Amino acid sequence: MIDIKILRENPEMVKENIKRKFQEHKLVLVDEVLELDKESRELTLMCDELRMQRNSISKEIGNLMAQGKKEVAETKKKEVQSINNKLAENEGREESLKEEIKNRMMKIPNIMDASVPIGKDDTENVENEKFGEPFVPDYEIPYHADIIEALKGLDKESAGRTSGNGFYFLMGNIARLHEAMIAYARDFMIDKGFTYCIPPFMIRSDVVNGVMSFEELEAMMYKIEGEDLYLIGTSEHSMIGKFKGQIVKEEELPIAITGYSPCFRKEVGSHGLEERGLYRVHQFEKQEMIVLCKMEDQMEWYNKMWQFTVEFFRSLDVPVRTLECCSGDLADLKVKSCDVEAWSPRQKKYFEVGSCSTLGDAQARRLGIRAKGEKGNYLVATLNNTVVASPRGLIAVIENNYQKDGSILIPKVLQKYMGGKEKIEK
Repeated sequence: MIDIKILRENPEMVKENIKRKFQEHKLVLVDEVLELDKESRELTLMCDELRMQRNSISKEIGNLMAQGKKEVAETKKKEVQSINNKLAENEGREESLKEEIKNRMMKIPNIMDASVPIGKDDTENVENEKFGEPFVPDYEIPYHADIIEALKGLDKESAGRTSGNGFYFLMGNIARLHEAMIAYARDFMIDKGFTYCIPPFMIRSDVVNGVMSFEELEAMMYKIEGEDLYLIGTSEHSMIGKFKGQIVKEEELPIAITGYSPCFRKEVGSHGLEERGLYRVHQFEKQEMIVLCKMEDQMEWYNKMWQFTVEFFRSLDVPVRTLECCSGDLADLKVKSCDVEAWSPRQKKYFEVGSCSTLGDAQARRLGIRAKGEKGNYLVATLNNTVVASPRGLIAVIENNYQKDGSILIPKVLQKYMGGKEKIEK
């Protein structure tokens, strides 16, 4: 959510930002907010004036009573009652206006960074840089589900009976490889100076509304029936929510946390679920990172964070690239975002394994997260980035380490998490 001062002072810039995101249907929101804001501020002045009148008459009543002029005082009391009635009516309208303004403001996209490429959707995202040489062996690499099933590591049929489509059992050494990646990601980020965290896996609606847009909410979150709780789609939601309504000390910034969690997503949309594979599922595990920092430091941290993910996957012998999200693919709360994509030697193309974003002060404004400095309190910037989400990360490691005999070489950095095992064999 942007600062309403920006909208008041430069509504045309806000409208241009909306146009650059190809959301022309939201242009009307700017004019509606300005009109409601004008009425709200006028009403605030009227209420202030009424309070001043009430205070003045109340003092007058006290003097009249002291002078024994009870009849005149009673007349004045009726004036006060009339003012109170008018004030209550105006205050009710004032609250209603504030709510209407907030509802519209939460739908107006955040101001994008000037470096964001303009494009209508993810087909117009821009490749930034490649890391590692994409390699295709001279033997066929089967579909990842077939590789894992051959190693007795996947059972989606049983998961269908227990839980339905979009769920899975990971078994044996494949399950162990999956957990090895998560454990390594934890230690990798701790070594980068991040504080390790296991957050709550459910959050309340006020936190959900603070960390994501309405469009994302409907497509992603599972609601707990009969309770004000949602299953998290990423540990970022809980970790940012941890600071809701808090004022942190400026000297504590930046705050860098890496969090583990299972994640749950409805995956509503045209892409659907994978019937056989593990690329798009309802449940997965993830190691995430978040940073709270001063606004002027956000881009420095943004670049550090996506580079951590690149370094992580390169240590697993997986070639990757970064893809800059264009304006039309950028979620409304985000200032700038890029995806980290892993090389698939089977498909001979890259696929998404993580995403890095800075949201400016949008989440902090919604959640009331501030820092206390010498010149007063101010909103912080919030950033988030995926270290690894598995099983997507698992797919990348399996394909890039698959051998002709059907075995999988275990990257050296993961071997200590698997009891020294170097290979998974049939």
